[in-house]
Amino acid sequence: MKTRIAAIIIVVMLFAQRGMAQDNAATLQEAFSSSYTLEKSGDYTKAIEALRKVYDEKSYELNLRLGWLTYMSGNFTESSAYYQKAIALMPYGIEARFGIVYPASALGNWDQVAAQYLEILKTDPQNTSANYKLGYIYYGKAEYSKALPYFEKNVNLYPFDYDSLLMFAWTNYRLGKLREAKILFNKALLNHPKDASALEGLGLIK
Repeated sequence: MKTRIAAIIIVVMLFAQRGMAQDNAATLQEAFSSSYTLEKSGDYTKAIEALRKVYDEKSYELNLRLGWLTYMSGNFTESSAYYQKAIALMPYGIEARFGIVYPASALGNWDQVAAQYLEILKTDPQNTSANYKLGYIYYGKAEYSKALPYFEKNVNLYPFDYDSLLMFAWTNYRLGKLREAKILFNKALLNHPKDASALEGLGLIK
């Protein structure tokens, strides 16, 4: 008899837990849905509030979403904190690392931006966005030798990509590799005929 009662109690508890889980899932989905609607209308403050009502610091999805919304609301430091939590929860993911680049860039923290792209490339060496942007950061710092392999990687992956061709051309030019630069500028012109930047580069080589 006692065994039967204990079994009944366990079954009731399991059903109760399942019901609570379903209720929690529905509440969370409703909060996310509300945040999307409010974001679309430009009301970031209320979108943030909708998610804070159900906030759980161990939720990757909540931290990621709040990282984006606080960035859009102009709270860059707070945004970085949410993205850092998301990264800590999913350290091998690249999604939150791309996300934290937004507030870090807005704060002018280019070393952190570069560090995130380097981490992304450890996981995904062929990631064209990270390669291009990291190359662009080094190019902007006049660190052309560092920039070169990132643009080269992209051109090897996408030989007719205009942006990568153009930056690879300019990087070669800055390094004094004029023959390579000339070939690349001309290839860029096949993609974007009469492009001002490519024509400027060819003009400098002449």
